This record gives sequence, structure tokens and C-alpha cells, in this order.
Amino acid sequence: MHVTGHQRLRRLATTALTATVLVCASTGPVAAVATRHDDGLSHQVEAIHDTGVVGVSAEVLSSRVRLSESAGAARWGSPRPMPEQGRFRIGSATKTFTATVVLQLVAEGRMSLSDTVGQWLPGVVHGNGYDGNRITVRDLLRHTSGIPDVPRLASMSSADGYRAERLRTYRPQELVDMALRQRPAPVSDPADPYATWSYSNTNYVLAAMLVGRVTGRSWEREVTDRIIRPLGLHDTGVPGAFPLVLGPHAHAYTAFGAGHGGDPGTDVTLLDPSMASGSGSVISTTHDVNRFYAALFDGRLLDAARLGEMTATVPAAELGDGVAYGLGLAQIPLTCGGSYFGHRGELLGYRTWAGITRDGTRSVSVYVTSDGGPDTEQAMMTLMDEQMCAD
Repeated sequence: MHVTGHQRLRRLATTALTATVLVCASTGPVAAVATRHDDGLSHQVEAIHDTGVVGVSAEVLSSRVRLSESAGAARWGSPRPMPEQGRFRIGSATKTFTATVVLQLVAEGRMSLSDTVGQWLPGVVHGNGYDGNRITVRDLLRHTSGIPDVPRLASMSSADGYRAERLRTYRPQELVDMALRQRPAPVSDPADPYATWSYSNTNYVLAAMLVGRVTGRSWEREVTDRIIRPLGLHDTGVPGAFPLVLGPHAHAYTAFGAGHGGDPGTDVTLLDPSMASGSGSVISTTHDVNRFYAALFDGRLLDAARLGEMTATVPAAELGDGVAYGLGLAQIPLTCGGSYFGHRGELLGYRTWAGITRDGTRSVSVYVTSDGGPDTEQAMMTLMDEQMCAD
């Protein structure tokens, strides 16, 4: 029987409360750290809000202190403030979760970073100039596979496309096939193994498929059982094709590139995120993301050897001056010297930056809920830089 979008919405409305109860029932303990106001973080958050975003929220977490600030509204035109620890789509920051699961499987001896895609997913990457037998697992996680990104989907391209396609479910193989219809980009120096560096969500769709093939269970299940539940990330989830953001959350908006003005554009909070399987579909909070990074760098998720693999980087100039990329982690230079590890994320209205100091003692995350203006991205990066450099 064909189910229309309106019928699906009605069914979702009747099951949302049950789903919320199930999410809450599976939570674990959360480490208590006193939260306090900080003038510096407050000014940085207000500076981001002043660039034109509807809402912004940020948190800084260390063993000694937890700072949290927000500005703006939870919904455009509403007096309701940004929710405390609101949930949002973290976008490509999901890639660090996926890479962590893959590296855990490597540590267990169930696969190797030097295994090829063709070895685990025979016939999935082939034709049109692509050969999965020449692409390793490390290539996928490091974005040196040469596989192009998934073409821009209708739901991401216009308000009309979003309304028509927002509840469409994509299969991972479908996304891969769409990407492989594009010809490989020319390589400037075939002898240089890093000359093919190019950011591609398809790499992480494939990584999620690999996790499923190696474990016999879904990527969503592995992320939940290996990361979310053990760490007690009670506001984090992998929604699959479920299009609602459950629990406290701010609405997301985008103008689909139509320019910046007083109107933030279309409310795009409702979205089937299956197009971002493995690459960008996790829902979380600033606090849970910070706790994830802390656990990643203190040895609770990966041993020293695997964390060393993750943080061994290659140049990634496409991401910015001085930026390098490891396995699901970017290395970003700081104005005070040195660098931090983290990831940018974006999924239709929600945009985030998150990361941790090299010594693992201080994690920072910030997100906004609309496109904002031409200075929004720089303001977010400034907050990250100044907080990472803070004593």
C-alpha cells in the first residue's frame, strides 16, 4: 500500500511520545560537572547571533568546569529562548563516530585499515573509472579514495524540493550509485597518494556499509551499542529514517542560498536523514558531543595505537589554510600556536563546530540553527579558537 507524506506525518505524530519514552529509558549515568556563566563565552555566542542566525548555543567542558551559553530563539518569531541542552542534527561531526567504530573493529582484529573496499563490499565500487579493489578502508576514512560526493539532492536544493522530498528514504547503495555516476576528478600527480584528497560524504556512507558487513549488524546499532550507551550519552541518537528531532530542540531554517535577510527561510527541522547514513545523521547536544570527544581522547573508546592512527593527518587545504585531516578528525591550527582536533558539521539548517585540545583536557562545541550571514562561519571558528586557547 502506498503511504503519502501526510499519512506518514500522522503516524509519526502518534508514535513520537512512545519513541521519546524509549529513548529516555535507555539512558545511562551522566558525569556531573557544575555549569556556570562565563562572560567571554557569552560575548562570543552573542557575536555569532549578531551575524543573523536565529539561535546559537555553545558549551565548553573540562574536568574542572562546564560553561554553557546561548542566544536567540528556539523558533523564529517566538519569544521562547534556545532550549538548555537542545538536540540538533550534528551533520558531518557524525564522521568521527563512524571512524571510531571502524577503528574499534580494527583493534578487535575483525578488519584492517589496509583492507580494500572490494574485499568487504565486492562489486559495490566499480565501473566508470572506479575500482574498489584499489581503495582501502583508510582511504575512505581519510578522504583519499577519489570517490566523489553524493550529488546535491532535491531536498537540499530548494524549498520546493525540500517539501517534496523531505520524507524520502534513501538506501546506502542508492547513494553510492548516484556518486559513482560522476567521472573521477583528474589527479594532479598520480604518484602522490594524497593528491586525491577530496572531502566526500560517500566515503562514510561506504564506511557505514562496511561496518554492517563486518559485524552483521547495522551501523546505527553499532554506534549505539559501542559509543552512545556505554558513555551514557542520553541525548544522542542515530535516527535512521525517522524524521523528527525528539525532546527539547530548536527549529532549523535555511534560505537554500537565496541570500541573507530578516527572514531565515524555510523551517527544515522535519527531515528523513537517511541520505546521511554514516556521514551526518547523528542527533546530539553540545554536552553529549563534548563528552564523546573527552572519552575518545582519554582512552575509553580507542587505545593509544588506534587514536594515533586517527590523529595521523595529511594536508587538507580544501578545508582551510593549515588544516589537515586524519581518520574522521580534522586538525585545525590555533592562533595561539599548536592545533586542536575536531570536525565541522552541517545538515540542512543546523551547523556545528566541535573539537578538543590535543591533550584532551578541554572540549568545545557550538551550533547554530539557520544560515546566518557572511560572517557566521568566521564567528563560529573564532569562538572555537579563543576557547581552545583559553587557560
